[in-house]
Amino acid sequence: MNTPLLEVFDLKQYFKVRGKLFRPAYVKAVDGVSLSINRGETLGLVGESGCGKTTVGRTILRLYDPTGGKIVFDGVDITHVDMHPYRTRMQIVFQDPYASLNPRMTVGNIIEEPMDIFSIGTIAERRERVQELLRTVGLNPEHTNRFPHEFSGGQRQRIGIARALAMNPEFIVADEPISALDVSIQAQIVNMLEDLQQSLGLTYLFIAHDLAMVKHISDRVIVAYLGKIVEVDESNDIYKHPLHPYTKALLSAVPIPDPRVEMQRQRIVLKGDLPSPVNPPSGCHFRTRCPIAQPICAEQEPELRDMGSGHMVSCHFVS
Repeated sequence: MNTPLLEVFDLKQYFKVRGKLFRPAYVKAVDGVSLSINRGETLGLVGESGCGKTTVGRTILRLYDPTGGKIVFDGVDITHVDMHPYRTRMQIVFQDPYASLNPRMTVGNIIEEPMDIFSIGTIAERRERVQELLRTVGLNPEHTNRFPHEFSGGQRQRIGIARALAMNPEFIVADEPISALDVSIQAQIVNMLEDLQQSLGLTYLFIAHDLAMVKHISDRVIVAYLGKIVEVDESNDIYKHPLHPYTKALLSAVPIPDPRVEMQRQRIVLKGDLPSPVNPPSGCHFRTRCPIAQPICAEQEPELRDMGSGHMVSCHFVS
């Protein structure tokens, strides 16, 4: 069995905001998340906007200092250590392929910057490495002197991936890397990420809204709701046999490219909006929108239980 490259225990990330009568309140963006990722694995993280997906990824990389919990990378507790030595091993691909690139820097300078910060190689070696990375992500090495605005969205995302690869990382958080791209370009980017994983031995935390794409690229899938994990299972199994009501509702919204099958499906429509993370519901956070909620759901928070073969579910009424 593979040794986990990353382990997260009871991770919490609260953001302080101004409450009523100037009293402090806290947005509980991540509230007790535990997960592990094996070497060479792709772990998918899905959920609605506002469920804390991006915050989980950024907190794991210590772009945010965690409010509580423990982060272990390659056997070392990195929760409160200086992250400089680990930046070469842990990288991120941001969601917006334009906002994440400095518009005043050329593509060559953008990709070379991490190597410059860590004083890796000579100037000539860095430039050669930049050209090699551009070829790796399917771009023309002759375009190193161009600026980000001269590229398409898909090309800019490839530049962001090349920058993430510059330090030869082991672990990459892909924070919705395809959500801002056209469908045809999405497939190209996902295929490229899979090829890079095979050739470089990368480990991914793949964050996305597109459940069909998450199924395609992920080995396991975590479903998150309002800062908590509600279900975890192997990618194929969770799509065939979802157990949590929230997971079932998400999967019912995924279109199937077969008109006859699509017409026979019943869409599960959740009522109401996502509750505020400043004042989440008592007990089970999902109970205010759950079609099978009972009084116990308001009184007691369900535990994340193993239903067999590693299929974890947080619901009182799943057995």
